[in-house]
Amino acid sequence: MNNYKIYTNLYLLGIIFLLSSCLGDLDSLPLDPDEITSGVVYENPEAYKQVLAKIYAGLALSGQQGPAGQPDISGIDEGFSTYLRQYWKAQELSTDEAVIAWNDGNIHDYHEQDWDSNNEFVAAMYNRIFYQVVLCNELLRETTADKLTDRGVTDELRAEIDFFRAEARFMRALSYWHALDMFRSVPFVTEEDVVGSFFPEQSSKEDLYNYIESELLDIETRMMGAGQNEYGRADKGAVWMLLSKLYLNTEVYLGSGKYDEAITYLNLLLEAGYSLDSKYENLFLADNNLSPEAIFSINFDGLRSQTWGGMTFLCHASVGGTMDPAKFGIDGGWAGARTTSALVNKFDVENDTLEGGDSRAMFHTDGQLLEIETISEFTEGYGITKFKNVTSDGSVGSDLTFVDTDFHLFRLGDVYLMYAEAVLRGGNGDMGTAVSLVNDLRERARGNSDGNITTADLTLDFILDERARELYWECHRRTDLIRFGKFSESNYVWPWKGGAKEGISTASYLNVFPIPSSDLVANPELQQNPGY
Repeated sequence: MNNYKIYTNLYLLGIIFLLSSCLGDLDSLPLDPDEITSGVVYENPEAYKQVLAKIYAGLALSGQQGPAGQPDISGIDEGFSTYLRQYWKAQELSTDEAVIAWNDGNIHDYHEQDWDSNNEFVAAMYNRIFYQVVLCNELLRETTADKLTDRGVTDELRAEIDFFRAEARFMRALSYWHALDMFRSVPFVTEEDVVGSFFPEQSSKEDLYNYIESELLDIETRMMGAGQNEYGRADKGAVWMLLSKLYLNTEVYLGSGKYDEAITYLNLLLEAGYSLDSKYENLFLADNNLSPEAIFSINFDGLRSQTWGGMTFLCHASVGGTMDPAKFGIDGGWAGARTTSALVNKFDVENDTLEGGDSRAMFHTDGQLLEIETISEFTEGYGITKFKNVTSDGSVGSDLTFVDTDFHLFRLGDVYLMYAEAVLRGGNGDMGTAVSLVNDLRERARGNSDGNITTADLTLDFILDERARELYWECHRRTDLIRFGKFSESNYVWPWKGGAKEGISTASYLNVFPIPSSDLVANPELQQNPGY
């Protein structure tokens, strides 16, 4: 699927807000011909897919106009507000993998791990999650069997809408998983809740976990086969991956593991026909939509999905100093984002940046200092050269400001490392397979078997470091460090953790973000997470 197709007719956001109003019968035709209701919207059979497109676009775009104007959420600059940009900041800036030089609002709370319920970036992530939930709920309300019958929807379209409904439920489960992972106990609403003014009750982490699991298990058979849907849309492979993520982290969420269950769905992914990309760098280029490794991606198109967040942010933010923007297919670097020595030292940089070394060591060192004395100094900390708006044949993307590069939220390389970890944690997989899968990644990175490991080398500490080498800046690190007991209350520290240059240990309550104060004030049903 061309990247832009998933973002057609995004003006429907305004319609969706109207559909969610408390005006009574939402299917009623308006007296004013200029007023938009569902009765008008769904006269067009194409509207069902257009509303689904908005749900997917909610992960990438900031609003209805782009790159600014008519934002989806308020309370933060629209350029900062996209789902992916906020998810990246929460998952990366709070860890050993990234710092940011800019002094925007309370952004440095992430490095310092001293955020509170008034942090606008935490609130923006929270609001993005529930904005997505609202979009998904509305599509599900408007595609019930009774409503489709009343509208005279054809059998052919009904069959297609069945897939739309399953995908909307997946997208809702994805956002609720992010809520569980980052906030644990949150307000909970589905399409079964009556539209109108009410206070959503707060779900316990146990109930939210069970809901996500049951939704994914129920829609598994309703989704298109793995790799069979349009590129950028969810299918069974995406469901299996999210179930695997849920099960791999169950011990964090609920206190006991489900590693056998994780292995079950990881095996399905290993047998589904995905394959590793031939070159690691191809995963992060402007034609990465061609990658056989992609399981589920957030799509971008330089001409049709213009936003200051998402991949436009990731391709520009680390380019600065002596880096040549033209080599990245962009019109200029923003110079704000760099990495810490903690990540760099997981590689043998002197050798890994040479031919035959680890090609994943994508650092810009010229003119940059390894150690960060002052975060606001753009020349302190190495730049990351991973994401580019250039294709695998060297062609520049369709626009020099807004990029064509997609973001692989789920990809096969992660499956390989998850399988190895689940085996080490006691899952009923095969140790020989685990070692082989890890070596496949290392051989791709080096172009040879010089870096291969043995069974004796495969430990949980090794896996955590290998996940950093393979997946850095791909929105996994915070969740990984928490799962491995290294995020807080640990002797594992990194530069500027806890606000100290050398890093210090921090309190365990920080493993979970706070419910934003704005929502606590608005909803008396909510209780704050412990420690805040």
